Amino acid sequence: MSYETLEIEDRDAARIVRINRPKALNALNQTVVAELSRVLEALTEQIHAGDTSVRGLILTGAGDKAFVAGADIAAMRDMDPDQAMRFASQGHAVGEMLANLQIPAIAAVNGFALGGGCELAMACDFIIASEKAKFGQPEVKLAVIPGFGGTQRLTRRVGLARAIELCVTGEMIRADEALRIGLANRVVAPDQLLDTCLGIVAAVAKMGPLAVAAAKRVLHQGAELPLEAANQLEIEAFAGLFASADQREGMQAFLDKREPTFTGK
Repeated sequence: MSYETLEIEDRDAARIVRINRPKALNALNQTVVAELSRVLEALTEQIHAGDTSVRGLILTGAGDKAFVAGADIAAMRDMDPDQAMRFASQGHAVGEMLANLQIPAIAAVNGFALGGGCELAMACDFIIASEKAKFGQPEVKLAVIPGFGGTQRLTRRVGLARAIELCVTGEMIRADEALRIGLANRVVAPDQLLDTCLGIVAAVAKMGPLAVAAAKRVLHQGAELPLEAANQLEIEAFAGLFASADQREGMQAFLDKREPTFTGK
């Protein structure tokens, strides 16, 4: 499958999806969003078919200047409200697909992650940032607000007060500040960014695929529930894994003092 705006690479257990519009600082337009949707749909189908060869998704941008510098303003300028509604809905759909993937999605932020770029990074499960990365939701400078989930995901990551500050001032923050407030998980040297993400996927690949999927699902769903209901969700997922061959293999391997061989069954 070929793409106009994306580069896809499988490296060991990782699928690397690189937004490839460097002259536009990888800005999001309808083509990028549609192609991201196609990639995620295909990966979801692959996983649901029982293929465990891909154990983590790494999303990044081409070049060293930008992850995604925002949405394509020229493409948005003349949208009417209905067109803007469709564009925002498409962006939200991509975010939901990232959240619902049964494998971790990692944003490797190598430069500017502004507006839709920051929103896309936050839709991933965690963010590994280059020391040169910069984050922000500057939409108010254009007399609009974040439209791809930024107001809600930012609040859940950094808290309401800090999210309001960033969204109403349009402030851009550096990687070290993003780490301090909990927006980024790690900050690494630029030449270590991809290797760090690959290392995380390699670590995940040693774990039971069903357990990783269940942990991600319970964490995402439980975050939106009262504690009692979230704990019940955990109990049910924990118990359900005891019907899997992987659970028996994992525990027997521990007792045998050997490495387990997981099959995703």
